[in-house]
Amino acid sequence: METSQRPAVRVLCLDAAHRVLLLRWRDPFDGTWLWEPPGGGIEPGEEPLEAARRELAEETGLDPDSVLDRSVPVDRDVWWNGKRYIGTERFYLARFATEQPSLTRAGLLPHERTSLDTHGWFSRADLASLTDPVEPPQLLDVLGLLAPDDSGPGRSTYA
Repeated sequence: METSQRPAVRVLCLDAAHRVLLLRWRDPFDGTWLWEPPGGGIEPGEEPLEAARRELAEETGLDPDSVLDRSVPVDRDVWWNGKRYIGTERFYLARFATEQPSLTRAGLLPHERTSLDTHGWFSRADLASLTDPVEPPQLLDVLGLLAPDDSGPGRSTYA
């Protein structure tokens, strides 16, 4: 079993209806599915906030300036591509004035384009009804720390 401790960040994106954006990925190693907020590794010399803004732009095409300069640490333990990733990631919040802003895949790397299936904007209530695992499992707690007063009805998914 290979274990890695990669410095990484994630961005919880909230639209005008207080829905959170999740990306649905297919693990290239074993074909399992998971839902996860946009994010990824911190590059050498990069600050966590810079990495969060870069990753948001790369994976979604959304405005990186929407990422707020406030984060919470989240302990992660997730399997991806045959490796176990353990460590603490910084989770940031981004807010959008419109409902379900459109995403683009233009900034994805080739292997990411292959693994990314779809995305969805979910209400807090809908997160519990997803059939594929949500990472991190404590996402609702993290959302509560970053945006305690945001809640709202509605859910939308689309490819």
